[in-house]
Amino acid sequence: MHFRWRARRDLLSRHAVTSPFSTAWLRGDASALSFLPDDYRHREARARAVAAAASRAVSPALLDVLGAQNARLAPSPARERNLALLAKPGTVAVVTGQQMGLFLGPLYTLYKAASAIITARALQEETGRPCVPVFWLQTEDHDLPEIDHCVIPRPGGGPCRLALELPDAATSRAPIAHRHLGPSVLPALATLRAELESEPHAEEFLSLLERAYRPEATLAGAFTDVLSSLFADEGLVFLDPRDARLAPLAAPVHRFALQEAGALSSVLAARAEALTRAGYTVQVHVRPGSPLSFFSPDALDGPRYRLDPAEAGAWSLVGHPEGSAITQDALHAALEREPLRFTTSALLRPLLQDTWLPTAAYVGGPGELAYFAQLAPLYAHAGRPMPLAIPRARFRVLDDRTRRWLGKVGLQPDEVNGPRDALLTRLATRDAPESLETPEALEARLFGAFASELERVAGQVSAVDANLQDALRRTQGTVRVAVSRLTGRYRRALARRDATAAEQVDRLRTFLFPEDAPQERILGLPYFACRIGTRAFTKTVLAACVPFSGDSKDLTP
Repeated sequence: MHFRWRARRDLLSRHAVTSPFSTAWLRGDASALSFLPDDYRHREARARAVAAAASRAVSPALLDVLGAQNARLAPSPARERNLALLAKPGTVAVVTGQQMGLFLGPLYTLYKAASAIITARALQEETGRPCVPVFWLQTEDHDLPEIDHCVIPRPGGGPCRLALELPDAATSRAPIAHRHLGPSVLPALATLRAELESEPHAEEFLSLLERAYRPEATLAGAFTDVLSSLFADEGLVFLDPRDARLAPLAAPVHRFALQEAGALSSVLAARAEALTRAGYTVQVHVRPGSPLSFFSPDALDGPRYRLDPAEAGAWSLVGHPEGSAITQDALHAALEREPLRFTTSALLRPLLQDTWLPTAAYVGGPGELAYFAQLAPLYAHAGRPMPLAIPRARFRVLDDRTRRWLGKVGLQPDEVNGPRDALLTRLATRDAPESLETPEALEARLFGAFASELERVAGQVSAVDANLQDALRRTQGTVRVAVSRLTGRYRRALARRDATAAEQVDRLRTFLFPEDAPQERILGLPYFACRIGTRAFTKTVLAACVPFSGDSKDLTP
């Protein structure tokens, strides 16, 4: 969700096992399905989830706030119709969400939103019940280093990283909702324009960004303005939980988290242990005895802290510079008086979401699916059914420029992700004269001939002096190292032989596997919107989304 893949976060468990749960789950492994059923694949199970969600209604107070929050966004008759549907009994929601990445962050933000929209349509068609896509804005989180940047590809070089200059980014604990972009957004926009203004649809998208991303705007506000414009025709509804009007509605969930802290940490720890025994990495670490809520002791918009059990009837604020503590009574009094001081953790957030909304399904990425495997004991303890967990669409964009480069070097997209030197060597030897050997063939020929001679000599010297065998073994090792060193130099020479191919391979790697990661996790929307067109690219993504699939595919606008 909004609870992104936290590969670099301190919430990630440091277990020795590293088997990705989502891979096994998508593959249908029985061990993974024992933690999280793949009900999304089965029509009957989808119908049951929709029927269960339809029995819950959205409170009038939440509807009022939703109306006010969405009224400030880009005009959208479709969104107004969806808001009206949420007020009617029997309507269900398909929810997704994300952090507020600069200029919308990685491409998968767009893919999540599109997946929720297509899933809502499919469930409505299957069941006949109104189904509304909702984007949960993760404004309670405080992890600025994950969202303060955007990466775009450079056709002539490596990726271009645009970032805000926020001096306290690494140490800030304040919820994202309260962070303004500040003056450093202006040079980031200027760089973006300089990099992309020659693309055919640049003005359309860059103007949209420049209207939203102003120094006085918040990260969340600018993000929502742009994403709501992209999906105005589809009626995507946005919900920002960091709203003073919603804090009283969140209070019962935080009260439950405080009162049941010990029991919840026990059942969640047992679940984590079971996942570890099954060979899966535990996505979210559970602190013994700690509630699943954060608390901001200093100000409503101030730093938020974890709570750890201290002496009887008290809690310590983990990481607070003054080592502060608060009594149980004072904490409950704060919840009654100022509930906005409390924010959810990654594991509590789904429960809040499904308390407020009639959620039939949540659309998430690989990391979110992994922590959904941890959630069943929490929902059971709260007496609530879990919604369907549905994998978002996963795409790799192959634009016209990338397809041309692939054609020139004669590679398939998946081949580009191999080791660079090996890939360049393969390209060099593929079109080289027949007299040129591959490095592997050269090494085998040189050392093979020497090893054969050495074996013959070994038979002779053993008859003279058995002690010479050690000298022969040392010689063999020395020659092996020398031949390998020579082969390595030969390999690099071949790799340098075609500078044009090397340049094209580097361009392809930048586009398809930037930073050796999937394209959708690193590259942002600006390049693709400026090259292909904002609405054209959005419609291409929507058209390519297959509900209830979870497959990864290439996208060719």
